[in-house]
Amino acid sequence: MCETVQYDFHYSDLSGVLERGFFMKNVKLLQKMTESAVMIALATILSLIKVIDMPYGGSVTFASMLPLIIIAYRYGFPWGALTGFVYGLVQMLFGLNNLSYATSFGAAIAIILLDYLFAFAATSLGAVFRKMENAPTAMGCGALFACVVGYIFHVISGCTVWAGVSIPSSDGLVYSLAYNATYMLPETIITVIAAVYIALVIDFSKPKIAAAKKSDIPTASYILSGIAGLVLLAAITAVSILVFPNLQDAETGDFAITGIANTNFTTLLIVAIVAIVIIAALLIAKKVLTSNSNKSKNA
Repeated sequence: MCETVQYDFHYSDLSGVLERGFFMKNVKLLQKMTESAVMIALATILSLIKVIDMPYGGSVTFASMLPLIIIAYRYGFPWGALTGFVYGLVQMLFGLNNLSYATSFGAAIAIILLDYLFAFAATSLGAVFRKMENAPTAMGCGALFACVVGYIFHVISGCTVWAGVSIPSSDGLVYSLAYNATYMLPETIITVIAAVYIALVIDFSKPKIAAAKKSDIPTASYILSGIAGLVLLAAITAVSILVFPNLQDAETGDFAITGIANTNFTTLLIVAIVAIVIIAALLIAKKVLTSNSNKSKNA
């Protein structure tokens, strides 16, 4: 005869399983919250280290948006958007005096949304390419996408809310595009370069952050690319400093495209030529290094 094996089920067994599951879920949530808080704090500190501080708002920092992009890359769009939203609130507290320039209650709300909440929540777009196998490419593309969308929000704010305040009412869109580009373009370059480099060193795709796998391309080639990017950044910044102040009338503050005639084009041309030569030399050196590396592997 076959014996029937009976299993005595106790509710304590189910309770233990549920408790362990609940505990693990809470641990993961706690980890996400802790990392996000640390990254928000780091982003805030980096935002205070300004390379260039523009007269009517906006600045170039040491990749202050990168910590938020990393969070988005690690945990996805919704959590990244929430983190960016909270960071936007923090930045709004630092810039509360900007609301005093609002011409109406609606304008104040628009400033809060466009210049702070939406602009920084855009860092969540760093998660768009997180499924890509190549982490540096994914981080770099995500950073670029996030910065471009943030720039768009600032441009919209500039040509609507700030038109007639710090931006001329006439040609407001053109002025907003130009003004916001003077700091967002260098900021984007810095952020993208930093995102690529940090992804080469650290693997953020795993629950537990670890060192990234060594790349097949020599580290020196990445260093050369970074230097080339920094040279480009310096050139763009120099050109902006040479050109932009001449586009605004010193007395009325109105946008005046004719003021470009006052630009020192000799200096501008020298800066451009020197930058092009240096960047070309660095990129050629990188190509040679990569080619030699591939040959040595195939040998």
